[in-house]
Amino acid sequence: MMLFFSYLENLSLDSNCFSSPPVNFLQELPSYCSVARRRTNILSRDKQSGTLLKPTDSYSSQLEGGITENLNSQSIRKYALNISEKRRLRDIQETQMKYLSEWDQWKRYSSKSWKRFLEKAREMATHLELWRKDIRSIEGKFGTGIQSYFSFLRFLVLLNLVIFLIIFMLVLLPILLTKYKITNSTFVLIPLKDMDTQCTLYPISSSGLIYFYSYVIDLLSGTGFLEETSLFYGHYTIDGVKFKNFTYDLPLAYLVSTIAYLALSLLWIVKRSVEGFKSNLIRSEEHFQSYCNKIFAGWDFCITNRSVAELKHSSLRYELRADLEEERIRQKIAERTPEETIRIYSLRLLLNCVVLAVLAVCFYAIYLATTFSQEHMKKEMDKMVFGENLLILYLPSIVITLANFITPIIFARIIHYEDYSPGFEIRLTILRCVFMRLATICVLVFTLGSKITSCDDNTCELCGYNQKLYPCWETQVGQEMYKLMIFDFIIILAMTLFVDFPRKLLVTYCSSSKLIQCWGQQEFAIPDNVLGIVYGQTICWIGAFFSPLLPAIATLKFVVIFYVKELSLLYTCRPSPRQFRASNSNFFFLLVLLIGLCLAIIPLTISMSHIPSSKACGPFTNFNTTWEVIPQTVSTFPSSLQTLIHGMTSEAFAVPFFMIICLVMFYFIALAGAHKRVVVQLREQLSLESRDKRYLIQKLTEAQRDVQSQSD
Repeated sequence: MMLFFSYLENLSLDSNCFSSPPVNFLQELPSYCSVARRRTNILSRDKQSGTLLKPTDSYSSQLEGGITENLNSQSIRKYALNISEKRRLRDIQETQMKYLSEWDQWKRYSSKSWKRFLEKAREMATHLELWRKDIRSIEGKFGTGIQSYFSFLRFLVLLNLVIFLIIFMLVLLPILLTKYKITNSTFVLIPLKDMDTQCTLYPISSSGLIYFYSYVIDLLSGTGFLEETSLFYGHYTIDGVKFKNFTYDLPLAYLVSTIAYLALSLLWIVKRSVEGFKSNLIRSEEHFQSYCNKIFAGWDFCITNRSVAELKHSSLRYELRADLEEERIRQKIAERTPEETIRIYSLRLLLNCVVLAVLAVCFYAIYLATTFSQEHMKKEMDKMVFGENLLILYLPSIVITLANFITPIIFARIIHYEDYSPGFEIRLTILRCVFMRLATICVLVFTLGSKITSCDDNTCELCGYNQKLYPCWETQVGQEMYKLMIFDFIIILAMTLFVDFPRKLLVTYCSSSKLIQCWGQQEFAIPDNVLGIVYGQTICWIGAFFSPLLPAIATLKFVVIFYVKELSLLYTCRPSPRQFRASNSNFFFLLVLLIGLCLAIIPLTISMSHIPSSKACGPFTNFNTTWEVIPQTVSTFPSSLQTLIHGMTSEAFAVPFFMIICLVMFYFIALAGAHKRVVVQLREQLSLESRDKRYLIQKLTEAQRDVQSQSD
């Protein structure tokens, strides 16, 4: 734009082709006219209120002044300037350094050295990232959408590893140090209280002749020899560990570890999702800008494979067709008559009732399968054959897997009749599948909870739960979560080995058959794969309280899944033509994971606060519920600290705290609104810049014509 100004100024001075001075010509720019109109409105408003506007400097002088003022606190590399201007600013910075005191110079140099050290440390840390080369290779061959799935899988591996370390440090490590005589410590046994001896019975049948297939069943179901190990809740039946100078409270540590890994998961997910939300907020542009971004900025420059580049071309064409289809549907909605609107909403209401009916049938089937499995699981193993044992043990897992496989097909068929836009169809179908997958786990847990707290005889009155069927109900809930985890892992491996690989071989070597051509190669659908690993992570969150080593199993499971999915992507699957952007994908993945975490917290909270703890096993045998360890621990504090804690948990503190939180929230909402208005103004400024360019090009063309006509 400066070239236009200089060229036009030379024309006005040399050739005298303009009758008015250049200043009058610049005042005809659209941006200047818009600013002048705004200033006129502001002046009139300020004159009425008795205030006057102060003259403002030019944009360049403001920019230079702001930069020179902030040279002390920010790096020059953060500014969007060319190399010559950055060098000039660096010279200014070095000149300013000469006039500082030695103490200020030392602080400046130490700050620079610390920043360089942090940058080098971050650079070194990037080379130590897990699967860095593999994920970079996937990004180069298949784009950022599929790469975001594998990055998300890596995040879950690290999350489960940290969860396992928390549980290991707080619960397992003190027990192992005492058990193997590494430290001078002893176990503190749980003191017996006045309770019925029937509640303390916990029979474990592990003696006598054991068939080989019984070990296989124990390994797959968590019963038998695995039930007595540290894998499950019932192994930790001690009150604490007594060291030389203090006594380690194991019940409190067990509960704190659960709260810690849930809080850590929540904070970590929220932190990562906020970054994705910022990207999505920036991308929430108008439809015209969306078309321009897809055409001029939609290409993924990480792609190096020709076939993937062709796939990206088709993906961009698909997105443009989808946008045009959404625009057509918006016009169709605007042109609907009241009768058509009533008809389509009635149809949607009917189809949503069908969806609810499908969900109800699936939930009821899971309830029946869980009830049948729990009632027949107590039979002697010798009376049942190997296949029958596995079918009884894994019946709830089989029903849940079938429901997760059938319902997405039904939802995909139903959504076509609801007359939504293509983008909304995808989001609504995924939302229904997310609810289905995650709600099935909650239905299983609540079914187990209803069976645990209900009984026919008087054992519920004596013990508070069905001690006859569930002598250590926490361990049995942990076994159900363990079976879900193992069965989900087996299904993923079986689908890859026995479905995807044979399908690839048939498509490759039997391509002449029309049926196989119609069947085609397996697509690597990102949403389906994400729902699968979120389902497994939700099982881990729920089961980690009842099976402390389940996060370690989940870590190993996700590591194997990473390599299996990588091989499947490279050799058996093709990328889906309906691709995802990396920013959209990351935010969607974390949103689904956050929903899974919220659904996992609900049954855990109910089981820890309402269902009586087992009296035959576990560290909470002397407590009515798991949560009672917190009030008992608080009662041992000094009276002043107890008063402070009770005050912080009372209504007198909660109501003002809630009001302050609401004020802070309203402040941030107002701040977000102000930022949104600034974004709107910047977009208007960009639009005016483009109009200025068109205007200057038009004037330049007219000036060239005038010069040519005068020369002729």
